[in-house]
Amino acid sequence: MANNINKPSLNDDRYAPLLSPWRAKAKVSLVFFIILFFLWYSSRTTGVDFGDLIMGFTNMGQIIDKLFPINMDVLAPAFDRLIETIHMAIIASTFSTIIVVPVSLLAANNITHNWFVYNTTRLIMNILRTIPDVVLAVIFVGIFGTGPIGGIVALFIFSLGILAKLISETVEAIDMQPIEAMRASGANTIQSISYGVMPQVAPQFTSFALYVFEINIRASVVIGLVGAGGIGQLLMSQFSFNNYGAVMTIILVIFIVVVIIEYISTKIREAII
Repeated sequence: MANNINKPSLNDDRYAPLLSPWRAKAKVSLVFFIILFFLWYSSRTTGVDFGDLIMGFTNMGQIIDKLFPINMDVLAPAFDRLIETIHMAIIASTFSTIIVVPVSLLAANNITHNWFVYNTTRLIMNILRTIPDVVLAVIFVGIFGTGPIGGIVALFIFSLGILAKLISETVEAIDMQPIEAMRASGANTIQSISYGVMPQVAPQFTSFALYVFEINIRASVVIGLVGAGGIGQLLMSQFSFNNYGAVMTIILVIFIVVVIIEYISTKIREAII
């Protein structure tokens, strides 16, 4: 009896039409047909023929025949270039991790109260993050020439944009009460950041740094295709000579090393967080 005291009837409830089953089905159907229309329109505009796409998979057998047997003669130079790739990722990740500390603090609105500095820093980081790593590699290969230098600079800027976003958002989510208490006790800005901010973000900071290192390992392979050093450059050279057995060997080496690095990094992140 008490449950019916303030319960409106179906006719009096103004939210009842919004919850009716036919309205929910109509909305889902409308969204489905809108997506279907855009899929059809995009396929028509780009000239994509799904029949040709299916027929293209029939050529996979020819490609697989060319990739095997693998060419073990390229294994030694592949490991040399792989070490170079890892070194590129380490250098770029280390410098970006160091530089991102002040940058992420300037991009956090609870730490930086200057409107101009905050928005300028965020704008620059957003611009850097929108530039693909391959485009950065092409730019710096044109500046420094082919080799690992252009790749390292490209990976550094690419990593800085990602880390700045992740860490600045982490800083904005911290508990400000310890920092306010330290400031009320007479602590300066550096002291409040060192003892109030850093302990709260240190686990996430380490996790994000390892995550970016994983990304840089994979990205260094891609940017090597445009001459930015590393094992990607060797992969491209073997592919250009139609040495598909060597290409498969390099792909397997990359796959094994990336899986091992990701496994180790995941275990470290799980131990930290």
